[in-house]
Amino acid sequence: MILLKRNQYGEVIEPLERVTINKLFARSVIEKHVSGSVYADDRNRPGTIYIVHPYGMSLLFGNCDNEKFNADFRDYALNIHQTRNKHEWMQAFPDNWDNVLVDLFKGHLIKSSDNSGGIEKNVVELNTRVNFKFNLNKYLESKQDIASKNLSIVRTDKKIFDDMNGSVVPSEFWDSANDFCRMGVGFSLFYENKLATTAFSSYIHGNELELGMETIEEYRGKGFASLASSALIDYCLENNYEPVWSCRLENVGSYKLAVKLGFEPTLKLPYYRLSK
Repeated sequence: MILLKRNQYGEVIEPLERVTINKLFARSVIEKHVSGSVYADDRNRPGTIYIVHPYGMSLLFGNCDNEKFNADFRDYALNIHQTRNKHEWMQAFPDNWDNVLVDLFKGHLIKSSDNSGGIEKNVVELNTRVNFKFNLNKYLESKQDIASKNLSIVRTDKKIFDDMNGSVVPSEFWDSANDFCRMGVGFSLFYENKLATTAFSSYIHGNELELGMETIEEYRGKGFASLASSALIDYCLENNYEPVWSCRLENVGSYKLAVKLGFEPTLKLPYYRLSK
């Protein structure tokens, strides 16, 4: 595995275009909207490529028969040499990678349903990732309006960017508040003048905008996520963006929220959690 320099990312654009699953997070790295890491088997003509977004999402794609790259990737995925200090969530394309990975991770691959004790070292946990398609009619049928004077929704600014805490927040997907305000968009809900929820663009490329969302723990279960997300979806509709939603199947809350907002599941893919 060769770590590419940023000025070599252009060599990956064409191979990435051939990937047909949701790849917006990978595009954000390649198109330098956010920092990240790109590995390949060759600097000049990459045939096997691994892209890591700083949030921890990653994409393995291209030729799956490169034994040298595969051996290096196995060590990387199992963190044999302790080169990573965080988990990574990996998708692979095309689907013939899946059989290769089963062999590559033999003795180290476990299903999420069989893992009750958390992630151990040198283990890959198999989950499922769901891609959704937005259904405008379903969205309009279920759309809710703000019914309380205690609630307000405002455009997410630099201060909110810095103040919003949690795991799925703008600061995990953008290098800085300036970058977010320049290239992204978000809407934040305040309850009794206190920041409660932010729905934001994790990635924007072409006419696609992928939604991210976080509600501060004390305000969960009040429907705030749906209201903030609706504000962002309305922005998409007004500006000719296609709203995009993907999540882990095991993330019941995100899955149910997607369906409530009019998204329909269209594709389920193996999703590999690489232990740190």
